[in-house]
Amino acid sequence: MTPHFPIRTDLAVEAREDTISGAGEEQLSGVLFQQQEEGDGRIQVSRVLVQSEEGARALGKPRGNYLTVEAQDLWKDEGGIHREVSRVLARQIRALLKEAGLRRSCRVLAAGLGNPEVTSDSLGPQVMGNLRVTRTLYPEGKVSGIAPGVMAQTGMEAAEVIRGVIRETGPEALIVVDALAARSVRRLGTTIQLTDTGIHPGSGVGNRRSRLDAESMGIPVIAIGAPTVVGAAAIVYEAVENLMEDVEEEQRYQVIRDLVEPRLGPMIVTPKDVDDRVRRLSFVISEGLNIALLGDAYTGA
Repeated sequence: MTPHFPIRTDLAVEAREDTISGAGEEQLSGVLFQQQEEGDGRIQVSRVLVQSEEGARALGKPRGNYLTVEAQDLWKDEGGIHREVSRVLARQIRALLKEAGLRRSCRVLAAGLGNPEVTSDSLGPQVMGNLRVTRTLYPEGKVSGIAPGVMAQTGMEAAEVIRGVIRETGPEALIVVDALAARSVRRLGTTIQLTDTGIHPGSGVGNRRSRLDAESMGIPVIAIGAPTVVGAAAIVYEAVENLMEDVEEEQRYQVIRDLVEPRLGPMIVTPKDVDDRVRRLSFVISEGLNIALLGDAYTGA
């Protein structure tokens, strides 16, 4: 059952799950779905390819590639899993750059979106803090990075700042990193999404800013994000579904609506250990970027 109140998610894989559940179908027209396992089955890689406008309307996502890397042990101190996920991310980043017609050694600007003063929104700036910036080390320039801040701090939208930097430094591609919102609690701190469609900062929490994509930036844009928050309505919805599996759908929906609509609709929730989860995610993503963009120069392989 798809709820009749808004359950926000930035993840294409969740949008697909919800749409299929609501339509009672296994496949969606104009949407290709593929899945594979890596790292001895500990890492699941999903690809949602929105091929047509019909598919875009069904999912509420622009046409393009959406790659999701999930590892349920990612938030733990499990030996080797973080490095393994970083390597998987690196391969996916390289694939997206290649699909955009760019060589592996292209000049890249990385931008970490978000507010460093708000832990659940600090993923982008933290990734920039761990990124190896090499633009001043190579004659042709290589990797540069920026954390443009948020409008409340600078009086400027991130898109304005980034366009100015692109104009002055001339990168061939933009990679944007931001915190996302999920529908399911189990994906907090365990899931990373990559897409070549760009990003709408703040859309997962209902705070939409200017879109960062190839059309607005003038160069290919890859967006990398990880969910750090989930709507309270989504938590209630998921819990009631699990508790009332044997109850008729209409009765279940009425209970959910009565619980959610009056008070919980606009609330956003984050786990109590969000600082630790964001820290781990920032290292995993920055390591993936370093491996993908610097290759042998970084890994020593």
